[in-house]
Amino acid sequence: MLSLEEMVSKGKSKLDRKADQMGRSWTAAKERMKSGYARTPFGTTRKSNYNSGIDAASFRTDNEKWARNWAGKMKE
Repeated sequence: MLSLEEMVSKGKSKLDRKADQMGRSWTAAKERMKSGYARTPFGTTRKSNYNSGIDAASFRTDNEKWARNWAGKMKE
């Protein structure tokens, strides 16, 4: 059985390998997010602010933060 540290290392490696694809998928989903939100009953100001936020947002991973959080949760 793997130790917790080995599991964290394995998870970080997977995240490294998948990060580019995850970023591309997230970027591709931006238009779907905006069109889905456009169907809500909210007003134009809310929808405009949401769209601006989606346009300004960018995908990034923080492997060290993930490792700390995951290991901490698994120790509970």
